[in-house]
Amino acid sequence: MESLKERMAKSIDSFKQQLVGLRTGRANPDMLNTIQVDYYGSMVPLKQVASISVPEARTLLLNVFDRNAVKNVERAIIASNLGLNPNTDDNLIRIQLPELTEDRRKELVKHIGKVSEETKVAVRNIRRDKIDQIKAEEKQGDATEDDSKRLQQDTQKITDDFISKIETLFKEKETELLTI
Repeated sequence: MESLKERMAKSIDSFKQQLVGLRTGRANPDMLNTIQVDYYGSMVPLKQVASISVPEARTLLLNVFDRNAVKNVERAIIASNLGLNPNTDDNLIRIQLPELTEDRRKELVKHIGKVSEETKVAVRNIRRDKIDQIKAEEKQGDATEDDSKRLQQDTQKITDDFISKIETLFKEKETELLTI
């Protein structure tokens, strides 16, 4: 059962990472986690070439360590499809987050709903695999019918707990997005 919980927890962690990366109108350094920068011929995470701070509620400030990498960091931010517009001043890059329109907020909620459903499907697939394993053990005579039923019920209970966690995370992010 521990491996089951571990696998389901990984699905939720992945879902959380996707939620963090979404822009909600407030500056959050984690929204830049997915950006990769071409740094002397190799792709590296943005965090490795610049420090990221939040001086104001809707502003990100990047202090690029290497002056030669500023243009590449700027290109990577523009290419990230996050809708961000960097302003460069020497080796500082300032990113002003635009206000989210109501349509964009609703679009983001739909996207989160879709990702939420995909995560639930992943958790249910993990449950199905575990139940198939339990049934196979019962057929081989490694477990009694009662043990098999109990393990299947335990698996379902664990699955329900993880599904409710996903729904809670979705509701929190939805509230955060729709709050102006």
